[in-house]
Amino acid sequence: MVLIYVDDLLVAGNDHKLILETKDILKDRFKIKDLGELRYFLGIKFARNESEILMHQRKYCLELISDMGLSNSKTVIAPIELNQKLTTTEFDLHFPTGNGDDRVLDDPSVNQKLVGRLLYLTITRPDIAFAVQLLSQFMHNPKTSHMEAAMSVVRYVKQAPGMGILMTVNTTNQLIAYCDADWAACPNNRKSITGYMVTYEGSLISWK
Repeated sequence: MVLIYVDDLLVAGNDHKLILETKDILKDRFKIKDLGELRYFLGIKFARNESEILMHQRKYCLELISDMGLSNSKTVIAPIELNQKLTTTEFDLHFPTGNGDDRVLDDPSVNQKLVGRLLYLTITRPDIAFAVQLLSQFMHNPKTSHMEAAMSVVRYVKQAPGMGILMTVNTTNQLIAYCDADWAACPNNRKSITGYMVTYEGSLISWK
């Protein structure tokens, strides 16, 4: 299999000889540079041994923490506060919360860029996926509370920037799925919230 992203190629397979032959064919037809065994791809670090592969974005996390000015800040133990309800400006008009400080941001692009960077981080950090997808619902008209919640996710990431997804060699050949739902949990539209995760041979392969 050859995975292509713009001008980056990743050649993978379970036959080393076939991988080498594929590289030779590509070299005959295109001017390419062989970087050897996979270490980095699209900002994702791959640390591996004979039985495991760890995918993480530690460098990306450290850059994010520094860019947001949180290098010296305290960490938090969860990406979002327990039972925290984020609301839209339309919701606040009909159901005032009494919090006059929760105003619409003067420059929404700051929040939008931060949430976008967090969305890319969910590639290897499923533990922040719920919080980030929640924040992504308020990209159009973010408020102070949305920005504070996004910054809280960064503080959570700070406590373990090297955390990622571990893929292990396992011969169980089991596909296991977990699912949960919170009925009518969204305060803005009363829709239910669902989530799932799927593992194959003990390794996480899909989540929402």
